[in-house]
Amino acid sequence: MTTPPRIPGRLMGIDHGLKRIGLAVSDPSGLVARELAIIQRSSRMEDFEKILAHAEAQEVVGFVVGVPANPDALPGARNHAASVLRWLDHFKKTTTLPIIRWDETLSSQDAQALARRAKRRYDAPIDDLAARIILQSYLDALHEGLTEHPVLDDTGTSG
Repeated sequence: MTTPPRIPGRLMGIDHGLKRIGLAVSDPSGLVARELAIIQRSSRMEDFEKILAHAEAQEVVGFVVGVPANPDALPGARNHAASVLRWLDHFKKTTTLPIIRWDETLSSQDAQALARRAKRRYDAPIDDLAARIILQSYLDALHEGLTEHPVLDDTGTSG
């Protein structure tokens, strides 16, 4: 069995929040992430349409979605991690592009620090910065050989 080829191109980072969804995008070489947009949440389908429109405009070849690690959560308990995973199950049905789940631990705290350094207003949303941090973390791990690039399986769907 041969390893499927890596997909060259831009990746989109997604930070799923209760009120907003932050988006970030990598450069075409996959070295650097930058913030892209903040989507005010409305309905799932409208949110997905907006995400996919940004993805198409940026010629994205895959998604990196931040998922909170919550090892202390009770099975079946309602928490943010479970909410993100439910959302992700619905999002998967809207795209054939590969989706990578990535630990978003401390991304909000790091985004707050980045916002201060960038002199953003203290009350400005930071969801796009959190998405940038999630995506940059993935890109760094990818280039350090700690994870794999998203690939398409033999049927052309995400694997």
